[in-house]
Amino acid sequence: MKKPTLCAAAVAALLMALPATSSTKKSEEAEEAKRQSKQFQKKLNKDEQILHALDRLTFGPRPGDMERLKKLGLKKWIDLQLHPERIPESADLEAKLQPLESLRMTPMDAVQHYPPPQLLRAIAEGRQPMPEDPVLRATVERFMVRFKVKKGEAAAGQGAIAPDPNADLEPAKALSDVLDPAELRTLRSGTQDQKRELLQSLAPGKMEDMLIALPRPLRQQLFAVASTNIRREILLLNAPQQVVAYDLLSSKLLRAIGSNRQLAEELDDFWFNHFNVFYDKGSDRFLIPDYERAAIRPYVLGKFRDLLEATAKSPAMLFYLDNFESVRTDLDANDKKRKVKRGLNENYGRELMELHTLGVNGGYTQKDVTEVARCFTGWTILEPRRGGGFLYNDKVHDKGEKVVLGQVIPAGGGMDDGEKVLDILAAHPSTAHFISQELAQRFVADNPPAALVDRMAKTFLTTGGDIREVMKTMLNSKEFWSEGAYRAKVKSPFEMVVSAVRALNANVTDAFALANQVGNLGEPLYRKLEPTGYPNTNAEWVNSAALLGRMNFALQLAQNRVQGAKVDLSGFGDDPQEVAKTLTYRTASPQTRAAINKALEDKKQKSPGLVAGLVIGSPDFQKR
Repeated sequence: MKKPTLCAAAVAALLMALPATSSTKKSEEAEEAKRQSKQFQKKLNKDEQILHALDRLTFGPRPGDMERLKKLGLKKWIDLQLHPERIPESADLEAKLQPLESLRMTPMDAVQHYPPPQLLRAIAEGRQPMPEDPVLRATVERFMVRFKVKKGEAAAGQGAIAPDPNADLEPAKALSDVLDPAELRTLRSGTQDQKRELLQSLAPGKMEDMLIALPRPLRQQLFAVASTNIRREILLLNAPQQVVAYDLLSSKLLRAIGSNRQLAEELDDFWFNHFNVFYDKGSDRFLIPDYERAAIRPYVLGKFRDLLEATAKSPAMLFYLDNFESVRTDLDANDKKRKVKRGLNENYGRELMELHTLGVNGGYTQKDVTEVARCFTGWTILEPRRGGGFLYNDKVHDKGEKVVLGQVIPAGGGMDDGEKVLDILAAHPSTAHFISQELAQRFVADNPPAALVDRMAKTFLTTGGDIREVMKTMLNSKEFWSEGAYRAKVKSPFEMVVSAVRALNANVTDAFALANQVGNLGEPLYRKLEPTGYPNTNAEWVNSAALLGRMNFALQLAQNRVQGAKVDLSGFGDDPQEVAKTLTYRTASPQTRAAINKALEDKKQKSPGLVAGLVIGSPDFQKR
């Protein structure tokens, strides 16, 4: 009964100490706005400015970051972060990303390399023809060599029972033919460390034969002790399509934790949520890695117009918001053979204006939504189910005149109709204000000062939507470096997990497992169903259930009970004040001291892991 008491005390303090959310009454909101307005006029001291930069422009400080930043100088450090191409990337990060092969594949290549196991089995058994594509053919041939496949089972007779497409196939070699008795004992009843040593000792060919010989559940049990390459091999055998998700999630955590280009990683997360795409919608599970690599990451500090077009033409966005199916309204009107008539789809047109550019109060009408949708007819995907690229099909495009936000787009146009819409929206004052407001909410405060947003919007318009220049306007403002912005934000689950790993300087052995922890805390990555993406504001993340989960995660991480990360506790003592200074670079607040003292009341011995966990789960650490 003691553990729930410990967590309840800490969470109670956590809720009281975190920044106010928008759930308050209007009168209270007005008073809070007045108070915050005064706070935005108060300048931070130099040490606070450095901590503020590390809190907002990175995923949290690592040991030594504050000293390195002081030595380099805040102004120079910010300039480098605004030009990530000038920063050498971490060699350790690049080495960890290297095995994640699907990140570098085109969507079509990924489909061919990681087909569903049911398809492999059907081809191997002769129920489907051998594929013509050489990559997919090679995948099938490797599969057939590994297993004993009986062709023609499905056609054995009219009364024969069809094989279960999901059942395990019989391996070409039995497990007893692969491992000696001692190795078998270790595999079946050894400790986690003994199993890890066994996997490390096996030659690649023997390792592959062993994994093939193992039943699917036993393979999965090895996941926790396996290296990245072996984990991917297990997924290839159990569910090949999951390799893409494994690589995608692992890379996001690895980059956020280990990249030297921290502001670029912050902005990658921001822009992906702004132009959100849902991973579990059909073909998007193969399309999203290319979407983030080609349509988001290159433009995070570039021109907004370029970013807008890259997302508009991305197969992932076209598929997610169904524009790949949108055609002119009269296309199938006279086709009596077609039972399901195709037509105009307004999903992308609506979200393009409401979420991507103008904002919900940006001055557009339902008529504008329809006109924009007409402009984007014919923007589709070549072979969408196989991961094909962008295709413009002029035959299904609406050639009529359109009027968007009062501007006439003449009849007879083609793909350029959609491009003209992007030009109109990217240059619109409502877009400048909406994007500036969103950026300020992410980096300054939930309710950023209107004067700051207006200056950012002005920069947006005068520079043609130059995101780097808009960020400079924000970072050169008195409001950003004020007490009103200082520690006014609550970390999202993603930010909390990454910042905890960075603060503890944990050695990451399984980034995929850490990504699952983010999902458990309420933010499953790449899996926000709604096109809104995950929010930039505090209210979504401040509730007792979520904060209880954070405290439990923090305690488990700091005591080496979280799969995927190993913390060296030798540098930590058991004095809460000293540990708080080490992990947060600050003296613990009264709320944090009260929460930790309450949690330690019934503890006879204060271990370094327990104290570090309480600091990571504390009110101070949840703020940024």
